[in-house]
Amino acid sequence: MAFVNYDINRYTPKQMVILPLALLLIAMAVLGVSTLMTGMPVQAGIDFAGGTAVTIFTADSRETIESYFSAYPLLSIDESVNNGKYIKFGPMSDDEFRAFTEDVVERYPDAGIDQIGETFGKTLQQQSLIALLFSFVGMSIVVFIAFRSAVPSLAVVLSAFSDIVIAAATMQVLGIPLSLGTTAALLMLIGYSVDSDILLTSRVLKRKGKLDEKLGGAFRTGFIMTTTTLSALVAMWVVATIGQIQIISAIAGVLIIGLLIDLMNTWLLNAGIIKWYVQRSGTR
Repeated sequence: MAFVNYDINRYTPKQMVILPLALLLIAMAVLGVSTLMTGMPVQAGIDFAGGTAVTIFTADSRETIESYFSAYPLLSIDESVNNGKYIKFGPMSDDEFRAFTEDVVERYPDAGIDQIGETFGKTLQQQSLIALLFSFVGMSIVVFIAFRSAVPSLAVVLSAFSDIVIAAATMQVLGIPLSLGTTAALLMLIGYSVDSDILLTSRVLKRKGKLDEKLGGAFRTGFIMTTTTLSALVAMWVVATIGQIQIISAIAGVLIIGLLIDLMNTWLLNAGIIKWYVQRSGTR
């Protein structure tokens, strides 16, 4: 990997922060356009938008299922082992849902039908947003208490914010819907991000020694930590994808994207700001 050969001491702070800040601005633009067009920064899954999920076990092909349910707002068909099918539909009126239920039971008597109302979905949206907001605010308070210095604390917070924003924009571009599972992944990403950022900041500000040596040591430790976690997540994503465990696959996928972004933000954005701060203040 090219990133393994990255020399954290080779570049100036300005060179280090340009790419992460540029990607952050692009990600914010993507989320802004999506919000203006759809009302949501990231495409909402049925957990938040409302809809119906049907679980069936049938040898019917995808084309047969699409044809049978052509009169209803079919969103996707996911396949699993043993001819399992997980079919998602958009919101339906009460009359439409009753007719839909009759059609499902008529052809697939053993089907499992789960409905999430549009109003309930909006409530889940609000609660998830509040959870993200409280997590981020709580993290920010803890960071400011830990370092008691504006610039290092803001660097950690900015890096975590950038992780979430770029990960969300990537989800929108790749078509990964925002659901309860992917929201949980974003919440976990805050923890992963702060962990690596605090490692870097603590090593540089609270240990004695030359700046170059402290940055280099922090990079080696942090890179090993993150890549170890990434390896486990990739394995989990592969197993969940093969086994068609959709919720686990989605969580692992978002975390993989987020940790790759965190590598950039920690060791370019945060490290660049910390390097500038130490050089400017003359902190030993």
